Amino acid sequence: MKTIQLKTNIMCGSCIEKVTPVLNKEFGENNWKVDTQNPRKILTVIADNADKNDVINAVQKAGYKAEELPA
Repeated sequence: MKTIQLKTNIMCGSCIEKVTPVLNKEFGENNWKVDTQNPRKILTVIADNADKNDVINAVQKAGYKAEELPA
């Protein structure tokens, strides 16, 4: 399994509801989570079939932004 972590603008439960159908379809239920308590709103995706660009595109499809975490 590969773990991908990205900074997002997914801020709250309502935002998570909006991205859930897209992320579940792309990566599977329970294979992702958003830490809305973290100031960077970290999205973590754990999946074999994912790469960083796939995750960014899926988040954008749901109407939000995702980007690489600063080093």
